[in-house]
Amino acid sequence: MSPTISEESLEPGISYQNTKRASCTTVLTLAYQSLGVVYGDLSTSPLYVYKTTFSGKLSLHENDEEIYGVLSFIFWTFTLIALFKYVFIVMSANDNGEGGTFALYSLLCRHARLSILPNQQAIDENLSAYATEKSADTWQSSAMKSVFEKHPKFRQGLLIFVLLGTCMAIGDGILTPAISVLSAVSGVKLKITGLHENYVVLISCVILVVLFSLQHHGTHRVAFMFAPIVTAWLLCISGIGVYNILRWNPLIFRALSPVYMLKFLKSTGIEGWVSLGGVVLSITGAEMMFADLGHFSALSIKVAFTVLVYPSLILAYMGEAAYLSRHHEDVQRSFYKAIPEAVFWPVFIIATFAAVVGSQAAISATFSIISQCGALNCFPRVKIVHTSHKISGQIYIAEVNWMLMCLCLAVTVGLKDTNMIGHAYGLAVTTVMLVTTCLMAMVMIIVWKLQIFTTVAFLVFFGSIELLYISASFCKVPEGGWIPLSLSLIFLTVMYVWNYGTLKKHQFDAENKVSMKRILRLGPSLGMVRVPGIGLIYTNLVTGVPAVFGHFVTNLPAFHQVLVFVCVKSVQVPYVSEKERFLISRVGKKEHSMFRCIVRYGYKNLQQENYDFENTLVSELVLFVEKERENCLEPMIEESSREFGSSDIEDIDAPEQTFTFTNRRHQENKVQSSHGIIQVMKSSNDHLENCRPKEESLQILKAKESGVAYILGHSNAKAKKSSSIVKKVAIDFVYAFLSRNCRGPDVVLNVPHTSLLEVGMIYYV
Repeated sequence: MSPTISEESLEPGISYQNTKRASCTTVLTLAYQSLGVVYGDLSTSPLYVYKTTFSGKLSLHENDEEIYGVLSFIFWTFTLIALFKYVFIVMSANDNGEGGTFALYSLLCRHARLSILPNQQAIDENLSAYATEKSADTWQSSAMKSVFEKHPKFRQGLLIFVLLGTCMAIGDGILTPAISVLSAVSGVKLKITGLHENYVVLISCVILVVLFSLQHHGTHRVAFMFAPIVTAWLLCISGIGVYNILRWNPLIFRALSPVYMLKFLKSTGIEGWVSLGGVVLSITGAEMMFADLGHFSALSIKVAFTVLVYPSLILAYMGEAAYLSRHHEDVQRSFYKAIPEAVFWPVFIIATFAAVVGSQAAISATFSIISQCGALNCFPRVKIVHTSHKISGQIYIAEVNWMLMCLCLAVTVGLKDTNMIGHAYGLAVTTVMLVTTCLMAMVMIIVWKLQIFTTVAFLVFFGSIELLYISASFCKVPEGGWIPLSLSLIFLTVMYVWNYGTLKKHQFDAENKVSMKRILRLGPSLGMVRVPGIGLIYTNLVTGVPAVFGHFVTNLPAFHQVLVFVCVKSVQVPYVSEKERFLISRVGKKEHSMFRCIVRYGYKNLQQENYDFENTLVSELVLFVEKERENCLEPMIEESSREFGSSDIEDIDAPEQTFTFTNRRHQENKVQSSHGIIQVMKSSNDHLENCRPKEESLQILKAKESGVAYILGHSNAKAKKSSSIVKKVAIDFVYAFLSRNCRGPDVVLNVPHTSLLEVGMIYYV
């Protein structure tokens, strides 16, 4: 692996850990910066909310009951869902400062053992980010944990439920650029009346193509402009809102009374209920507040929302309603019509830029979601490129980018109408919010251990509101709502089949491990010719010798002088620090020169391309054997490193000693061990020069100079003949197609092709 910038040299972004003791000035600075990253989508909703709401058979009457009712629904929906649910409640359920659907799922997995990730070990619970509260379980939390432990199908059902919300969030990444840019550009038709609709669509498509084409450059070069653009946009729409209130209807504030919601539903009936699918667009982007929590602090996002975003958007909606109350005929173009003539073009330009910023936020969030899904074995392998050498989390995925662009253009060209796109958008948004509400209810019981009454009250109150909007959005399925349903079904099928196939392959590996005793009985040379160099055998197993190794030596009985079984695995935490990343253990006796290296990543960690893997691994191996040689500290046995749900452990002839020792660079850090597995803290390459390496250390360094070879299994999965038709279709066709057309493991692991050896195998699952 080519030397690159160390992960420690990258700024981890603005996280909860970095800002929990921040000064007032720092919080205000972060709040300002969050405007450009978090609120681009939410702040552009006024462009299309009223237009979509009144796009059906709902008509305006002289008494303005419908306008007052819609404004009342917008105000209370925005207040209850965005302000009370997300800002005051959901943001408290962060996973080490990270937010989003996967953060809630991660919390549940750690507290209730719901994870279906393979290779999970008890020693993983010693990670600093794995900390769980030690408070006693309530009868509610115990009962819920028991249900999931006794019924594995419930765990599978929870995963599918989480993936459903994730797929709908990906749908947001497709629909947000389409509706935002098209709504912003359509305003030009007011000044150029003869402009055909097809030209508006063409201009929107050009903007979208340029936006997606620039993604590989990253956003860090222009991100400094995002916050000023969104700030200017919010100030513009709030100022225009105040102007319209004072000029057209100063009494519009009366519509904030919830009585008008009841009057609206009573007077409009079914048509009023169906129109709520447009009202819900006012809270698009609320989920993004929670999902982007890791880039800022919860306090800074709350400050930005309550001080600027919330009042600005409420004033904008009130001002547009005040204008509509005097201009019923302009309901389909009310936003731009309500802008004073003198400032139309400046506001139009800012609106277009704000739409691009909102689209960029949705695209970046989709990249992040796909990356997390891949880390949890729920998405085919893709190559993730980090676009910034200074700030982690800014990534680019070429395959996903072009897929999003094609789908976004197809939606824009195919529908050409922001109303139909809005119907699709509303269904996607409400589904994601309902998933978050249900997961939050589980967090309240299992993690927070609240009383059942509090949890049920939260679930019923917010769940009923979201179900009301989902039911209204489902009525719009023939008018565009089918788009997120179709896309979600496709993405859900891909994710679940990939996860199912990956778990089946791991199960095959676990059942076909090579016997350790059999290998060790072959003697120091293992019955093979040992050639100079280091051989890294990549495996999915944390214990035992993989079948791919036995298959290799059966056909070619020669191997490298130093063997290292490398297992790269994901842990159910957002980040694993570099000093906790490596678990080094010895396989067999010293004369065998065989080691195991487990490399652990969190679901939001950077991948291996960002640091010098070869030198780091050799450094850890030398440090391991040197500390093992010293043997000058008291031995300490810790808890077993046994896999959760597995009954086997490294089967060797003699028990291994375990040690606790102090690193010269980290005097206070204790190295943990368990049954021969010693967790080695991060050490600098200077240690290799300062220490006095003995024979085995010199052997490892000499082998490194001879070269490092990477041995990967190139496996194809096939369903057993006795499998059902559904399983054969899933494995032999869908999973096989995905495997052939996704990135290979060598690309994901950034393995140099000049040092790569692939061993072909067929897995009958």
